[in-house]
Amino acid sequence: MNKNQKWIALFVALFLLTTGAFYAVWADHEEHKWYEKIFDWNDDDDDDDDNDHNRGKKRRRYQKRDRNDSKHYGKHYLTPVNNPTYIEECGDCHFAYQPELLPSGSWEKIIAGLDDHFGEELEIDTESKNVILGYLITNSAEKSSAKRAVKIMRSLGNRTPVRITEIPYILEKHNEVDPDVFKRESIGSLSNCLACHTTAEKGVYEDDYVQIPRQMGRQKSNGKNIP
Repeated sequence: MNKNQKWIALFVALFLLTTGAFYAVWADHEEHKWYEKIFDWNDDDDDDDDNDHNRGKKRRRYQKRDRNDSKHYGKHYLTPVNNPTYIEECGDCHFAYQPELLPSGSWEKIIAGLDDHFGEELEIDTESKNVILGYLITNSAEKSSAKRAVKIMRSLGNRTPVRITEIPYILEKHNEVDPDVFKRESIGSLSNCLACHTTAEKGVYEDDYVQIPRQMGRQKSNGKNIP
């Protein structure tokens, strides 16, 4: 290697070292890492090193984002439901699920079948029905950049289930929970997200915020066979 080649090699090494250090600092600071979605790193609520320090750090990160970074909220967590008509018509009977939990095809099937909505006939005026459907489709899973929505779509393939509890990804995330747990009076079924996910209304379903209740007080599912 001649003198010029040595200088070139040294320059390249310094450039890579400097660039690498910059991206390391940026990645540690940036909470919405672009490579998480591409390479499937940092899976939703599972930390490889799940100790008290990491859990505390994650909790503080969530609290900081909740206060100061609402405009990027949906990039990491699901966006909280904010449609008054949807909340009033659907949330009055059961948990108002985030639109990002199902693809648009599923929401279309659900709204089209309100005359037999999981065993019940629902009467919603046409205007409200159109508002709800528009909101659900506009914010459906395939149109979301939230990590959980991306994983839901990946697990579904071409399927369009009408129940959130039929989503392979959701089933996989609960496969270590004893099925009898969901039969508890305080839970009712897998569809009753609020029973265990204390921050479900905020679109946060991470393990750090899960509290499985004992046999007492049913949560907001009213015992209905909902998605």
